[in-house]
Amino acid sequence: MEKVVIRMKKRWIQVAIAAVVIVLLIPVGQIAYDATFNKSSGSVASVSPVTDEEALATFAGGCFWCMEPPFDGVEGVMEVYSGYTGGQEEYPAYEDVASGNTDHVEAVQVRFDPDRIAYEDLLQIFWRQIDPTDADGQFVDRGHQYSTAIFYHNGEQRDLAEASKRDLEESGRFNEPVITPVLEAEAFYKAEEYHQKFYQENPVRYQAYRAASGRDSFLDEYWGDERNYEPTSYDPADSKYAVDYTDEELEEMLMPIQYEVTQLDGTEPAYRNAYWDHYEDGIYVDVVSGEPLFSSRDQYDSETGWPSFTQPIDEHYILEEEDRKLLVVRTEIRSRYGDSHLGHVFEDGPEPTGLRYCMNSAALRFIPLEDMEEEGYEDYIDEVTSS
Repeated sequence: MEKVVIRMKKRWIQVAIAAVVIVLLIPVGQIAYDATFNKSSGSVASVSPVTDEEALATFAGGCFWCMEPPFDGVEGVMEVYSGYTGGQEEYPAYEDVASGNTDHVEAVQVRFDPDRIAYEDLLQIFWRQIDPTDADGQFVDRGHQYSTAIFYHNGEQRDLAEASKRDLEESGRFNEPVITPVLEAEAFYKAEEYHQKFYQENPVRYQAYRAASGRDSFLDEYWGDERNYEPTSYDPADSKYAVDYTDEELEEMLMPIQYEVTQLDGTEPAYRNAYWDHYEDGIYVDVVSGEPLFSSRDQYDSETGWPSFTQPIDEHYILEEEDRKLLVVRTEIRSRYGDSHLGHVFEDGPEPTGLRYCMNSAALRFIPLEDMEEEGYEDYIDEVTSS
């Protein structure tokens, strides 16, 4: 009888140990974990909009549980969200994405202050979290839904991401080609709430999953002492469009109407300006800094007497400010680096945006399509020639 009791105790101990192991390893199979503990209620459309002082960066690096922690707490990063992007289905649910039933990938969206941390630094952090040579998933997680990608939100991010990828490839750090694609950002759907900050809310399950995934051993092997990246101090003045003219220099270099408009927030006469009826193919840039602002593709006749556009060519270079100079509140448009007054934006424009960017010709310089490459705007040629 005593031997039977001992055998029964041993059996219960073995069952208990097995139960603990199962609980810890459930995250290795994310679909199984969620099917057991958290049925999805569906994703939400997006995170709240950014302000003029903020920007977004979107990265796919396999399981989003592992991609939040590296960006969380970094100086200049305001928030990090887990979510889904890259597919056509609206409001995808976790079970559908994780099982490969959509074209979405798991990704994180980083909200950051570009005056406190450079996008280049975020790229360096990203590369140190992934295997950029794997086209079929990341570590233990296999399938397109766990593949890597950099999703750019403007032309500057695209250029920086492609340059960073090129540098990594040429460094010879990896034995295989770097295949992580650089893609235009699409709709981002914030994942279900139980996925947000998973590493904080479920530390035991997170650590068990991560330890079993093979991610850390790979990163240690290929990055070693360089794995933990420290962002550099960032100065917006490093931008190639940054200017530091004195008021006297601006008065000397600009025509009187250009100075009045860009520096004194003036308005030029309607129908008596250079570009109100100008429809040659090309790009409009800031007359002071050269920042790319608008494409002829998006220009239309608003019948107001000022050059009007449905959208900027690159939102990074456009800032919006509240203007209370008149009886009604308007939205002023200024350039990011030149700080030039450009005009205003109104919600009475045509499709596809419904917006009318009503600009002053005096704040703009037009560069014809055939001169864009020579003047350094070759990256925006597609924004002029595409329909």
